[in-house]
Amino acid sequence: MAEAQNIPAGSTTAGAIAVAAESTVATRMSAPPSFDVADFPVPNGREEEWRFTPLARLKGLHDGTAVADGSIKAQIDAPEGVTVESVERGDARIGKAGTPVDRVAAQAFSSFAKATVVTVPKETVLTEPVRLALHGEGGTTFGHTVFDVQAFAEAVIVIDHTGDGVRAANVDFLVGDGAKVTVVFVQDWDDTAVHCSQHNALVGRDATFKSIVITFGGDLVRLHPRVSYAGPGGEAELFGLYFTDAGQHQEHRLLVDHVAPHCKSNVVYKGALQGQDAHAVWIGDVLIEKTAEGTDTYEMNRNLVLTDGARVDSVPNLEIETGEIVGAGHASATGRFDDEQLFYLQARGIPADEARRLVVRGFFAELVQQIGVDDIEERLLTKIETELQGSV
Repeated sequence: MAEAQNIPAGSTTAGAIAVAAESTVATRMSAPPSFDVADFPVPNGREEEWRFTPLARLKGLHDGTAVADGSIKAQIDAPEGVTVESVERGDARIGKAGTPVDRVAAQAFSSFAKATVVTVPKETVLTEPVRLALHGEGGTTFGHTVFDVQAFAEAVIVIDHTGDGVRAANVDFLVGDGAKVTVVFVQDWDDTAVHCSQHNALVGRDATFKSIVITFGGDLVRLHPRVSYAGPGGEAELFGLYFTDAGQHQEHRLLVDHVAPHCKSNVVYKGALQGQDAHAVWIGDVLIEKTAEGTDTYEMNRNLVLTDGARVDSVPNLEIETGEIVGAGHASATGRFDDEQLFYLQARGIPADEARRLVVRGFFAELVQQIGVDDIEERLLTKIETELQGSV
């Protein structure tokens, strides 16, 4: 179990923390970010960003052999005032939030036919979520979606993945100055699906961005949420919940790039694992650049292993290029049930199996409450209960 590290203003610690003007998170990548797939070498599994990923299970997304031979059913429910467009790749909004950082994301960018742009106009406050439902119908598909939430607008966005297939996509969020955006990603694929996606959020001045990533289904899911700041005063919260079952590989690789001053970020991901060869990977990178004085950031990953045969790789990384910060820290821990909690519940007459379920529900409760969309919360709680029936 790794202990938390907290860094008060003006101080640093050793280990996963580096203070160097020339040091950036990008140095751990095999190639610089690029929109061109040819700029990325085919990974062999020894690269830092690929060493945990079973490449053979990517179905050719990493080496150029995957072709767009599948179909995915997309349905967008947009409240009044929201516009939905299908645009060519030359549209100025495409790629503005971020650049692909690995070969799969670049392949997705090079392969989509048309992008979808969803716009929430300036000062619009939505009372209902924008919902994008994507249902895989087999084969390989590529996609690119941009959500342009303009200045002082407020929106909740739900992106729901179901069905089967091989999917690679980029999803961009342009969060205007003073805007407030909450995004809920649901990965509830069939057991044979493969899903790789890069999420790019560019947070404007005094804007707020909250992401909640929920991952259950799929044979292999590899997600790469990334946040950067376009001006001072921005805040980002990145929450995640995953339940990794026997044989599944679920990988979440995050980057928060503090480039603007006086911005905040908070990252909390929690996972539960059960079954033989269940494998969860969490990589949390936070970079505080020399221009980002007054940064306040913290990241945490917690994993609960429910059965033998499951494996977790959890790597928090914090790089600081300025001493003028409010605070920074990270924590990572993996363990089994808390015996004291179980004893407390059983001593009050609760059977052992039910006590274990209560502990798991309590473990996830903090993140479930962050969702704020009733039907998604109910669906998630039902899914957790179903998963627990097989293990505790």
